[in-house]
Amino acid sequence: MWKPLIVDGHQDLAYNMASFGRDYTRPVSQTRLLEQGTEVPDHNGDTLLGWQEYQQGRVAVVFATLFAAPERRRLGEWDHQVYRDMESAHRLYRAQLDSYHRLVEDHPDKFRLLLSAEALVDHLDGWQRVPVDAAPALPVGLIPLMENAEGVRRPEELAEWWQGGVRIIGPAWAGTRFCGGTREPGPLTKEGFALLAAMADHGFVLDISHMDETAALQALDTYPGRVIASHANALALLPGSDSNRHLTERVIRGLLERDGIVGIIPANGFLRPDWKASGGRDAVSLAHAAAQIDYICQMAGDAHHAAIGSDYDGGFGLQSVPAEVDSIADLQKLVPFLGELGYSEAAIAAVMGENWMQLMQECLP
Repeated sequence: MWKPLIVDGHQDLAYNMASFGRDYTRPVSQTRLLEQGTEVPDHNGDTLLGWQEYQQGRVAVVFATLFAAPERRRLGEWDHQVYRDMESAHRLYRAQLDSYHRLVEDHPDKFRLLLSAEALVDHLDGWQRVPVDAAPALPVGLIPLMENAEGVRRPEELAEWWQGGVRIIGPAWAGTRFCGGTREPGPLTKEGFALLAAMADHGFVLDISHMDETAALQALDTYPGRVIASHANALALLPGSDSNRHLTERVIRGLLERDGIVGIIPANGFLRPDWKASGGRDAVSLAHAAAQIDYICQMAGDAHHAAIGSDYDGGFGLQSVPAEVDSIADLQKLVPFLGELGYSEAAIAAVMGENWMQLMQECLP
């Protein structure tokens, strides 16, 4: 069976490592067994991620996030990855970035930071040399993405984050001092415009996921660098939802005009807004994810602006993904759904990984 390489545009690995002690060098089955009987599955679901499953699914690269939430959005007493102010946000984000450096230092056979175009090309060459019918045993590439830029205390500090390996920044999650965000609408602020100007000076990719529509449109009009939505779905295919978490047609068109890419989230709440966990996983299929991908491709007129941004282990787990999915490896099951919609192998390969690969080859130093 043909299996394209996968690049996943969004995974909250550091958050899970810090919050639950998850060890992503382990296979999914081992992590689930270790967490059985604990409170972890109640807080974040059963894990979908593990090194063995990355290999099985040919997941070659992950955009690995730095993420913490504001105190007002704390999920419970157990949630310690929350900040009160930009100083505490800075400490949490530095610790998460350090955890990625330790991960690759301790397990160079399993994970690798990709901080330059040369490193990315070399890394992908290794994965592409492994025959599809062979079992790979290769490092998974990590490209750090800062989600919610409250960890940046001053624009001048961006040089330090760049030096540490961050290559993509999203200014929002909830609302921030930079702009409106999910459930907290609003435009870019003066600080937000200053952040974007400094980001452009360093060459960061801007991630508009979670930005309120007004702020996202302002950013698309003014940011001179590359712009993406690492993990977001089209509002038009989510009847009954008025959440500003999803991308409006105006924002999608703005992204396409800027040669941007949308990473589709193949999770139930992002595929059917009326889905409830009590209804079971069978109510949602990867066909819904394929429809989201097709929507972006139809708007673009090609297959070069849609991708995957799973957000797996990002506040949900096995209990909240389509029925066909047991782990990240099962994103390969999207392939036949896209084939049924008429996509060629070349187009499917673009969506599954090559679009992200191309963009990052152009944007990494």
